[in-house]
Amino acid sequence: MAEETTKCVIIVDEDLPLGILANTAAVLGTTIGKHFPNLVGENVLDGSRKEHTGVVTVPIPVLKTSGAKLRELRERLFDENQDQMLVVDFSDVAQSCKTYEEYKKKISTVPEHGHRYFGLALCGDRKAVSRLTGSMPLLR
Repeated sequence: MAEETTKCVIIVDEDLPLGILANTAAVLGTTIGKHFPNLVGENVLDGSRKEHTGVVTVPIPVLKTSGAKLRELRERLFDENQDQMLVVDFSDVAQSCKTYEEYKKKISTVPEHGHRYFGLALCGDRKAVSRLTGSMPLLR
C-alpha cells in the first residue's frame, strides 16, 4: 500500500478512562502494524550515531467520538468498505480477557450487539477513510 494513498486512523470512545483509552490505542496500533508492516520504517541513526527503532511512515491520528457513534460506524463497516480498508475493532469483550485463548472462547459466545466498542482502527484508501472520519475531532 503506497504511503501517499494510505490513511490510518484510530477512533476511541471519548468517555473511556485514560488507562483504557491508552490500552485501546496500543492494541489497535499493534494490529495495524501486523497487517501493514510496510508502514513501519527502517531503523534510523541519530546525530550521535545511536540507533532508533523505525516508527510509522504515515501519521496515525487518534480521533474521538461517542460510544453510540462508534457502534454505528462499526455496524456500517461490517457491510461496507471491506475491500478498501482494514477495519479493526477493540471491545469490552477483548479488554476483559487475560489471554487470547480466553478471548477466542468468550467472543464466540457474545453476539455482536453485546459488544461495547472501545475503539476502531481504519487503515486503507485515503479517500474512503476520510469520508468516514473527516468530521471527527482529535482526542486531546
